[in-house]
Order: sequence, then structure tokens, then C-alpha cells
Amino acid sequence: MNSEETVDVVLIGGGIMSATLGSLLSQLQPDWSIRLYERLGEVAQESSNAWNNAGTGHAALCELNYMPENPDGSVSAAKAISINEQFQVSRQYWAYLVEHGALPEPHNFINTTPHMTFVKGAANIEYLRKRVEALKGQPLFADLEYTEDLERIAQWTPLLAKKRNSGVKVAATRIEAGTDVDFGALTKFLLRDLERRGGQVQTNHHVTSLKRKKDGTWRLKLRQTVGQTPKVVRARFVFVGAGGGALALLQHSGIPEIKGFGGFPISGQFFKTTNPKIVALHQAKVYGKAAVGAPPMSVPHLDTRVVDGETALLFGPYAGFTPKFLKSSTWFDLPFSIRFHNLGPMLQVGLKNFDLVKYLVSELLASRAKKMKALREFMPTAKDRDWELITAGQRVQVMKKDPEKGGVLQFGTEVITGADGTIAGLLGASPGASTAAPIMLDVLSRCFPDRMAGWEPKLREMIPSYGTNLSDDPAAAEASLAATAATLHLSA
Repeated sequence: MNSEETVDVVLIGGGIMSATLGSLLSQLQPDWSIRLYERLGEVAQESSNAWNNAGTGHAALCELNYMPENPDGSVSAAKAISINEQFQVSRQYWAYLVEHGALPEPHNFINTTPHMTFVKGAANIEYLRKRVEALKGQPLFADLEYTEDLERIAQWTPLLAKKRNSGVKVAATRIEAGTDVDFGALTKFLLRDLERRGGQVQTNHHVTSLKRKKDGTWRLKLRQTVGQTPKVVRARFVFVGAGGGALALLQHSGIPEIKGFGGFPISGQFFKTTNPKIVALHQAKVYGKAAVGAPPMSVPHLDTRVVDGETALLFGPYAGFTPKFLKSSTWFDLPFSIRFHNLGPMLQVGLKNFDLVKYLVSELLASRAKKMKALREFMPTAKDRDWELITAGQRVQVMKKDPEKGGVLQFGTEVITGADGTIAGLLGASPGASTAAPIMLDVLSRCFPDRMAGWEPKLREMIPSYGTNLSDDPAAAEASLAATAATLHLSA
């Protein structure tokens, strides 16, 4: 290979975001040359790995943090509806790929798993009632069930009710047609198809330099992690989908759009069990309410997971702290990310989020016994010997400059694009992987605005609801849910 080879697209990072963008571009513009470079020996080993994320298929069916209670006590459904709309875009795209043989049998990466919420106490029950009321009549939440009956909850999933104090008031919701998604497997399948279409996926390649040239191309210096052989590639377009490593690369690129952005890393742990007797009693993803000061990603949940054909249960997450931005990176990620332009916003975030700092300290000091106590809030019969503690992936929360507040901690994802559209990157976390398709469509519209009209017919073929909102049309929502359910072998 020519050491100065020029290609159309370089994707940095072998996760679900790069895989989705590569998949889209390989079909929208099949004549373009696409290269993906992953630092590790395999793709999907960081946040996209099945054991490094919750894998819920975030559709806001059960995640209460997407519908926070306002100061006046009201509850808005807008964000939950928006996230569900985005998930439906991903789901339509996956169904299209399955129909056209680009993805294998869907049970290899997606499976029906009911999504539930579960709360205790009068205040939380009142909140859940208001949430249900706000979602009532929404086409994408049409099958939402609500109960305060412990016996009915036991029918939905016995582990929540078994040996629970019947004197404590509880409430739950359920949507039976939720999903569990193995994003690690999905990433690998997408990249396998990308290679079939002519794209190249190269692991053990670390991007060490990223510089824009006068002709508008980007010159990337890479080094093979095995043997340290250097390589130089030029690209007309670069996407930085390197998870926690994206901030450093975007800073290195020198684009002014990254100024003011910082990152705050939060690690996590989960309890995991594969005990078949326990797993058989819980087929659901059950989300509760976050502790005061806890980041949204730390909402406690007891989840059914299907990974490599094996069913397990996860409970957590338990937040922790390390200055690493990736599980496999260095302890210097956080200090090396600090620049003059983001120091002020980062300090402002620290001063204004004392509850978060307090929460993280308490989590770091928590013993295994205290963590088991949190599990027993969901599953009263949990026994220590059945559960192993595993370390999840790193999440880097976005901190950015704010004209009024100086700096804000942003939960969610942030797309950063250069002014000329030749580079884009993604920062942040949840809902992340579940909304990969619409996020990458946003990247396309920002970076290739002159091509979107020409691509639109193909986009509508791949994503029938493209350009519309299913929640505005009950008949269209029902038809889309039924069609994708049939193709992906899910419960309608």
C-alpha cells in the first residue's frame, strides 16, 4: 500500500458509531474508498462491547431520567418521545439490512426483552403516575402498562416481588415489546458487511497525528501497535468515532469548534449472574430512579442480557472514577485533555455539581456488602455467592462552555463538525449506541449538505420514516413497529 495513499473516508475507532457511518456511506456512495482504523486488536472492545454497556436498546420505554420531574412537579414527555423516534430510525435501518442480507439472523444481535420501571414510596409512585399520564396517547408508547399490584408485578417478573415486604407501596410499568441489543455483535456484523462492500477494516492501528492540509485533505499519521510500523494516509473526510479517545483527537486536529469542550470520565461496575435458576425468573430490563446527585447513566437497573447466545442478568451500575477516558488507555487522559480554553468551563462544572462529586465519592467508598444491599432493593432474595462484579466501559460526560453559566455538564451525545464539513466527531454517552443511525444521519447532513438531496431516495428506502416523525402519525407508527418487529423477529 502506498504510504501516502489518499482515500475518501477514514473512520477512527472500531465501535458502533464508525460501523454505522461506514455502513451508510458504503450504500449511499459505493464508489467511495473507506478505511477504518482501530487501535486494539479487535473491533467493538470498548463502549460497544456487550459487557461494557447496558445494551437496552434505549428507547425511553423504561429510562426515567429521560422524563425528569420539573420544579413545578410537571413531567414532560418530549425528550422520551424524541429518543424513541431516534431508536425507531436505528431499528428500521437494522431491519433493512437484515432484509437485504447485510446482517445475519437478527437473534444474533437483538432480542425481545420487556422494558419495565419499578419504584417505591408515595412520592415516586406519584411521579410514575404522572409519567404514565404524559405518555398516554403517544403512538410509540401505546402498549405501556401500569400497576401498583405486587402480585401483577410478580407475574411480570418474579424476582422483584419474591419475599418483598408487602407493606411497602410499589408501582411498575411495562412495555412487553422492548429489546435487548448486543452492540458488540452488531458492530462486528456491520463491519463485516462493510468489508464485503470494499471497505477496509484495519485493527492494531493507532492514529498519532491528525492535520489538515492546504488542499483540504487530512493527513493522518498512524502507527501499528504490533511492530510500531508507521503509516501515513490522506483522507478527504475523517470521522472520529473513538469513544473516550475522540476528545484528544479532535483537540489535536486544531478545529476551532472543539474549543471549550472538556470531558469528565466515569467508570462503572455491574453485578452479573448466569445462574440458570435466577436467570429463568427474570425476563426484563427494569429501571428505577437515580440517587440524588447521581448522573443519569447511573440509574439502577436489573437487566436481562443476551450475549453470544447466553442469557445473563446484570445489575448496576455502580459508578467509580478513573482519569482514563477508555478502559485500555492511560491515566493521563484527563489531565492531558485540559486546555486553557476548557479549564474555565470544567472548573465551573465542578463547582456547580457538588452533588455529583459527593455521589462519586460515596460510590468509590462503597463496600461489596453495600452494593449487594442496593441489588436487594430490586431483588430481595439476592445472595452474594450468585453474583460476580464486572467492570463496565468508561463513559466520558461532555463539559462545555455556556454563555450564561460559564460551563455545563451535558448528558447525552454531542456531534462536533468542522466548518468545512471535512471532519466530524462524537463526544458523550447515553443514549449513544441505540441512536447510532440518526446520529450518523445528522453527521451526513452537516458534512455533506450538497449530497443529501441525491441520497434522499436511498435513505427513504433504507429508513421509511426518514424526514418524518412517527409520533405524529399513529397509523405510520403502528405499521413501522409491526414491520420491523416481523423482520427482526421481535414481539410486536
